[in-house]
Amino acid sequence: MTASIKKKSEMDLTNGSIIKKLTVYSIPFIFANILQILFNTADIMILGIFVGDEAVGAVGANSSLSGLLVNLFVAFSIGANVVLARYVGERNLEGARKTVGTAILLAVIAGFILLAIGVPLAPQFLLLMGCDPAILDLATVYLRIYFLGMPIMMLYNFCASILRAVGDTKRPLIFLAIGGTVNVILNVFFVVVLKMTVEGVAIATIVSQAISATLSIRVLLKSDGYGCLKMKYLRISKEQLSKISAIGIPSALQSLAFNISNVLIQSKVNSFGVNGTAGNTAAQQFDAVIYNIGNAIAMSGMAFVSQNFGAKNFDRIKKIIPTTVLLVFVFQFGVGSIFALLSPWLVSFIVSGEQAILFASTRLTIMGFSYFLCGTMETFANTVRALGKPIVSLIISVFGSAVFRVAFLELVFPFFPYFSTIFITYIASWSVTVATYLIVVPNLFKKIKNNVLEG
Repeated sequence: MTASIKKKSEMDLTNGSIIKKLTVYSIPFIFANILQILFNTADIMILGIFVGDEAVGAVGANSSLSGLLVNLFVAFSIGANVVLARYVGERNLEGARKTVGTAILLAVIAGFILLAIGVPLAPQFLLLMGCDPAILDLATVYLRIYFLGMPIMMLYNFCASILRAVGDTKRPLIFLAIGGTVNVILNVFFVVVLKMTVEGVAIATIVSQAISATLSIRVLLKSDGYGCLKMKYLRISKEQLSKISAIGIPSALQSLAFNISNVLIQSKVNSFGVNGTAGNTAAQQFDAVIYNIGNAIAMSGMAFVSQNFGAKNFDRIKKIIPTTVLLVFVFQFGVGSIFALLSPWLVSFIVSGEQAILFASTRLTIMGFSYFLCGTMETFANTVRALGKPIVSLIISVFGSAVFRVAFLELVFPFFPYFSTIFITYIASWSVTVATYLIVVPNLFKKIKNNVLEG
């Protein structure tokens, strides 16, 4: 790759207009997250139309486990993102390339560990999750194929994290769009033409991820910038592993705690019967869009803070934090408000019963107007990680958004056993967490700044 191409693809986040660069960086990230949701929805729709409810249920039975595992390792890849972005800010080419090589090997190793555990134990995992015996065989087939593709999935997610760390959010979007389009085409071919069921959808998913991963690896191999994969660096560096793990492990534990708390909250949703569950599921499809907008902006802010931390540019970091919060509010509150106001009409595309629509609208209205609090919380959490204090982020976020959330629901729900109470719990937990960060972050930032500049 020539120097001019490198400059176009690798964005320097340590100079220039913060709001302009953060917006340009965030928008492809936002679209990538939304595209991922749409492609996942396409899998379900094709099975629902051409196969039937049992196939849909079999894939759905895997969603919580597959989501938990993927999110766990995506959270771990944050460590590679932060460490690499710091080296970019330091203009440390050697450290950056060692990080890329270590991260790629970690991705493959993690993928094969999941494959070795998941393929033989797939039915046991499903039984532990209470999978309906009627769909256990189909669900097992899907999960085993899904686990077979774990090395590929991990590779793509880590590659995307590497590209974003050096300021490139456009190509991960392009590669995801190419792979996702192939996914939809293969879904139709396998399910409609070859008359396959869940195995067709699972194979299509793996093939699409392989395409995205191959395109990403090709870019890293051809690059001569910070996000460059050289064969001599394709090994586990102890220094890089230590730095990546120091950020990645607390981030993964934080993701795990969030998922566990949400599973516990799901039990309250289930108490409202089929209509409550169906309505909640319908609203979650739109929730996911709102959440991922804020998540993409918060992750973008983390890359900006990480590069500037490496450059010891603390005055710029001080401006990046409120700018990221502002963009979270504008984008997340804007889209969330539209979804909230149109909630009865939107959810009617997924559920048709009057009670189910009412439940769905209740959730979407409450969450739509308040999701910007979640985005603000994630902005602070990612800022603290980027500043090298992931344990602080872990403690604050887990206490506020997991422990407090569950405790609040258990204390309040018996007195106000309404569907809306479940989601007001989220507002309460996000507010408490944001308030805690507002108290902690200024002092933490000042202390880190003094330590780095004086050291």
